[in-house]
Amino acid sequence: MSDLLSIGASGVSAYAGALAAIGNNVSNADTPGYTRRDVTLEQNASADATQAYYNHRTEFGGVLTTSVTRAGDSYLTAAARNAASEAGETSMTATWLSNAETALNDGATGVGQSATAFFNAGDQLAADPGNTGSQKQFLASLDQTASAFRTTASDLADVSNGIANTAETTVQTVNSDLDALDKVNAALNHQVAGSSSQADLMDQRDRLIDDLSSHLAVTVSVADNGTATVKLANSTVQLTANLNNNASRAGARFAVAVGTNGTLSLQAVMAGASQAIAAPGGELGGLIDSAATVADRRNSLDKMATDFATAVNNWQAAGVTTAGTSGAPLLSGTNAASLTLATSDPTAIASGLASGATNGNLLTLSSLRGSGGLEQSWSAMVTDQGQMVAAANSANTAAQSASSAANTARGANTGVDLNTEAAKMIQYQQAYDGAAKVIQVAKDTMQSIFDLF
Repeated sequence: MSDLLSIGASGVSAYAGALAAIGNNVSNADTPGYTRRDVTLEQNASADATQAYYNHRTEFGGVLTTSVTRAGDSYLTAAARNAASEAGETSMTATWLSNAETALNDGATGVGQSATAFFNAGDQLAADPGNTGSQKQFLASLDQTASAFRTTASDLADVSNGIANTAETTVQTVNSDLDALDKVNAALNHQVAGSSSQADLMDQRDRLIDDLSSHLAVTVSVADNGTATVKLANSTVQLTANLNNNASRAGARFAVAVGTNGTLSLQAVMAGASQAIAAPGGELGGLIDSAATVADRRNSLDKMATDFATAVNNWQAAGVTTAGTSGAPLLSGTNAASLTLATSDPTAIASGLASGATNGNLLTLSSLRGSGGLEQSWSAMVTDQGQMVAAANSANTAAQSASSAANTARGANTGVDLNTEAAKMIQYQQAYDGAAKVIQVAKDTMQSIFDLF
């Protein structure tokens, strides 16, 4: 009779645990990063202690919960993480290249159209070089061009600063995730296999690795006890602590350095040494590539500014003013950010030539508009940037779609289907009721026996 009670009690305990797992699944059906739990039940077969050695047999001893397992597929998980890394990289690239395109203002107040207005003002002044209004318009147009250079330089610097700030924040997040992952690994190292607490820690582990995957490309290997070893993709750099080697326990952490013109360099630091990481993938990879592109645009803008200033000042020096004096520089500055108008005196314009007409020098101003001139150089840069943005947006659309599909496939494998859980709940509830009935029958039978005396 005590065996009957034991069998019933084991069933009540096992099916209560199964119902608890289903309840946990249902309550976390919409929780991001939650992986469906399944309970493995097995027969508890025990040998009969009273049997003779020559008549070995086993008797049913109830039911046991052997483990709480998490649904999952390593291939689908790896695919989702790789897709997340690609999506993170293309997202950052598309965002910041678009911001750079906005900074390269190609509107009426931008460098290109301001330069065109300057040359048109020169043509107008050539028709009447002594006209004070035309002289003022000429200088105002040149001043607007210099202002457009300064504004564009400032806007591109803001983009570079935004990229750098985002990179520094991302690196802090990565390092924080790695610190948390080391703690989860340490906890997993001491968990009972198949326990609910182990499953909860594995969920935390996967959420942290998923977050890391969006920030940089990683490879992951999971040990039998659930601890994860994370390495930088296409690299030997290990990011998680080595739990089995006290001499080199710490994994690598990251630091980002910002160059004078906004370029970014990423370093993996471990045991006092650092290693340059050129292509980390993920959001950091997109930020590094975007920073390099914006730095190139800033360099090109500076070259345009200095070339334009040199060309205008050389043109000015080749002519004479209405007073017959040699033309002094009209522009000053060493780069786009410092380009300014050097004079506001309309009579300082060297409109004529010493041995020619009073508008002779103005007639040569259009020679600065050739294939290497400011207008065409600016147009080429803006066109190239637009093409890069279009390509980046297309790549981002494809990457986001691939990431969504990979997550959907993974979720179908690890997620909670409420209809399935409802069916299981009915099944385990009936089993629980049956086990409880066994206990009740055993109790009633024992009571009937006691009533005989």
